[in-house]
Amino acid sequence: MDLVITGARVVDGSGGPSYRADVGVADGRIAAIHREGAAGPRPSAARTLDAGGLALAPGFIDMHAHSDLALLRDPDHSAKAAQGVTLEVIGQDGLSYAPVDDRTLAEVRSAITGWNGDGSDIDFDWRTVGEYLDRLDRQGTAVNAAYLVPQGTVRILAMGWADRPPSDDELAAMKRLVAEGMEQGAVGMSSGLTYTPGMYASGTELAELCRVVAAYGGYYCPHHRSYGAGALEAYAEMVELAREAGCPLHLAHATMNFAPNAGRGRDLLDLLDAAIAEGADITLDTYPYTPGSTTLAAMLPSWAGEGGPEATLARLADPAETARIRHTMEVEGSDGCHGVPIEWDTIEISGVSAPELEPYVGRTIADSAAERGEEPFAVAHRLLVADRLGTAILQHVGHEENVRTIMRHPVHTAGSDGLLQAAKPHPRAYGTFPRYLGHYSRDLGLLTLEECVAHLTSRPAARLRLPDRGLIREGHRADLVLFDPDTVADTATFDDPRSLPEGIPHVLVSGRPVIRDGRRTDVLAGRSVRRTPV
Repeated sequence: MDLVITGARVVDGSGGPSYRADVGVADGRIAAIHREGAAGPRPSAARTLDAGGLALAPGFIDMHAHSDLALLRDPDHSAKAAQGVTLEVIGQDGLSYAPVDDRTLAEVRSAITGWNGDGSDIDFDWRTVGEYLDRLDRQGTAVNAAYLVPQGTVRILAMGWADRPPSDDELAAMKRLVAEGMEQGAVGMSSGLTYTPGMYASGTELAELCRVVAAYGGYYCPHHRSYGAGALEAYAEMVELAREAGCPLHLAHATMNFAPNAGRGRDLLDLLDAAIAEGADITLDTYPYTPGSTTLAAMLPSWAGEGGPEATLARLADPAETARIRHTMEVEGSDGCHGVPIEWDTIEISGVSAPELEPYVGRTIADSAAERGEEPFAVAHRLLVADRLGTAILQHVGHEENVRTIMRHPVHTAGSDGLLQAAKPHPRAYGTFPRYLGHYSRDLGLLTLEECVAHLTSRPAARLRLPDRGLIREGHRADLVLFDPDTVADTATFDDPRSLPEGIPHVLVSGRPVIRDGRRTDVLAGRSVRRTPV
């Protein structure tokens, strides 16, 4: 064998009791599991790794990642590798970089600069989903990646940024693009239904696309229409849509935010339990924090985004349109802000593209406005225009009770939703998985260690239909993480968000060490993980 890990406490991902064993690896797969006290010879190899009683688990799967360009920009990718993540699902929230043409690529790059940077340092040598996945495979990365066809990007390619129903030909074009993405290896389709132009799609339009996804054995992953006012109704719409289309449903960052939803996490779970009891195939992911993270432009009303980023900037240059935008955001409650009137003291600037705006980073818009003797909207308007919509924010609108309630549900998985480019990104990008293991499992006891590992491994692998990942079994991929259950902890904070975790000394991808003794190696063993054919 290539490697034997000796004396490990195997937490195998099933949720069952852990056990002591030696685990042998050969050709990138688990080749032998020899339990303590079992008969027969122990596995041997030229290289051994003494676990010393550390927990050995399958590699963690990040079900909601925004590393679409980060994997190409910085293949080292310690933000995720150091957490024990060995697979990320990207193409999230309905906006990513494939499929595109020259026109739509430029528009998408502008629209999500706040998520991933403007991409000026990237060679965009792909246009299709398959070509993007091929690029990952040629370059190699620290971790594996699976891709969701982004519905908003598909809509841009088929019909631009128009706020109207598609024609028959446009709908046929969208269905063809989704089918091509699935054929090229995507595992499903995502939507961002509080982001333009994805939010312009009706339930009927989305159901047509979901039928295509279901035919290929994929799943639908919506960022649904509201996490604030009307959140429960928005969840119910997605459940009914998936039922109508016969498509498995995975709810992205499924929480209940804003004041109207305090303490209502159980209401969401009751809705899902009823649907599951009737046969619905539903899973969800969450991050273990209360604030959210997105772009300042995402707070705008949907009508302000019609026509694309340049049209939005033109509206912001028009005093009458700007006044209308302000009224919608501050009085009515913009659909971009989940139907809730915006509270500027909850909006913290986490990153800017224009260097002259850096003094705003790390402060709320309300604080910056008070310091300057201005109205908060004036500060927000200045940022949107000067930064050309590229400003990233944290939005402090979550509820800890809801976070704890939802994470304990049997269909729950973990997703960091981490944006990596901002000057002060959300610490979830660097801390999600050790935070589940340390703070919520060990310290608070909300989940046993075995349950917590199952949430991070076998459950997401099952959703992704990956028969050889997510469990420690002979023949499975040797994507493995060794961690200390007593010391594992997130160290990333809102003041120091890029601090790497503690207590995770070893991470293997396909049996090769990407983290050794707590340090990143130069191994780039990650590749694209493509849809398993039906």
